[in-house]
Amino acid sequence: MTIRRALAGDIQTVVSLTAAAYAPYSAILDAPPIPVTEDYAPRIARGEVWVLESGGQLAGVLTLERHADHAMIFSVAVSPAFQGKGFGIKLLNHADQQARLWGLPEIRLYTNAKMERNIALYLAYGYRETGRRPNPYRPGWVLVDMAKPVDETTTA
Repeated sequence: MTIRRALAGDIQTVVSLTAAAYAPYSAILDAPPIPVTEDYAPRIARGEVWVLESGGQLAGVLTLERHADHAMIFSVAVSPAFQGKGFGIKLLNHADQQARLWGLPEIRLYTNAKMERNIALYLAYGYRETGRRPNPYRPGWVLVDMAKPVDETTTA
């Protein structure tokens, strides 16, 4: 199993894996989640996208933004074929390691309030809810903001 930065040639696989990983939430939300509609080419060019490979197959994708005082997880996506095997935790661990390398004190993320399984995973991993707010791009959707200090290593 390896994690590496995504390359321009990975774009289609990143898009396909993300769509497949988030597919169960499209029905719950009555629309594709924001990561499914994202243009990943600029993010790959900026070095914000990492891919997790297992046995020569793309198993997961992490999109992580570097900000002045924190890292922001935009998306954690695991291929349905690899879900339930700890690959999401591997990607969260990688986000922690990257934030440490960047010298940042905190990792933040946000998710849809209806994505209860994700919220439970993040809470188990050591994130705390910091607030809820309307999604500015999708009327009626509520975002759950979460954060975790980088120095708290967790291996949920």
